[in-house]
Amino acid sequence: MEHDLKFTGTYTAIVTPFKRGELDERALEKLIKAQIKAGVDGIVPVGTTGESPTLDYEEHIQVIEAAVEFAGGKIKVLAGTGGNSTNEAVYLTKAAEEAGADGSLQVAPYYNKPTQEGLFQHFHAIARATKLPLMLYSIPGRCGIEIAVETVNRLAHDSVNIIGIKEAGGSADRVSQLRAALGPRFTIMCGDDSLTLPFMAVGAHGVISVASNIIPKEVAHMVKAFAMGKVEVAQKLHHRFYPLFKDLFIETNPIPVKAALAMMGQIEEEYRLPLVPMAAKNRETLRATLKYCGLLK
Repeated sequence: MEHDLKFTGTYTAIVTPFKRGELDERALEKLIKAQIKAGVDGIVPVGTTGESPTLDYEEHIQVIEAAVEFAGGKIKVLAGTGGNSTNEAVYLTKAAEEAGADGSLQVAPYYNKPTQEGLFQHFHAIARATKLPLMLYSIPGRCGIEIAVETVNRLAHDSVNIIGIKEAGGSADRVSQLRAALGPRFTIMCGDDSLTLPFMAVGAHGVISVASNIIPKEVAHMVKAFAMGKVEVAQKLHHRFYPLFKDLFIETNPIPVKAALAMMGQIEEEYRLPLVPMAAKNRETLRATLKYCGLLK
């Protein structure tokens, strides 16, 4: 199977809905169908937003298989199959390839803090084990380490299927550094909703979005408008939804986005420990923001 090596535009880091402790496939199907209808380019199942750390291997694969089925080839599926164990990441990535995913998102190993050489060897081993296009994911706030620009460059030159990076380090300057080192073909996706436009202004190709779980049409429109040079249209959407972009991180992601989806009647509000429901005060803030943005009455 030939894979398209471009993952650009708007990708939704889709939540994993639960019901009585199990995956709620019906709710997941509805969420994915809504994403397709809204015009996003793809989804990322079982990333951080999909609560990957608290899903076992079987559930992880079940979510990817369901996402591929529900996407039905209409949008791309970039499966979250990274890990802090290289063997685990290889196992999950091979399973995602078998399930028919279009590509894989590979988060930097967290907690065990490998060196840059360790990071290189980790991603290199995964790339050799699969034909899937791989997107690296640098999020130092969650992982305690950054994938250095030099390491990204080395990986991109070493492995033909390492085609991009989700950049969530909060710095537009680093996007410029990546673009300078890797040229125009290497895909850079923003990993923070509130930074989508600044990152695109210096060369990012779009966003892997949490907010698009709730406002897929608006995020997709914002990204497309900016890419087409309709800067004012994009800015207007950014300003309108900026309070939501911020308040979806008022507590640890994905707690607020799941609470918001539940308020909007789209999923059960259910998490797995150690994630717990929002504090009452934060819930009130989020509800007020959803009302302000016209998403709740």
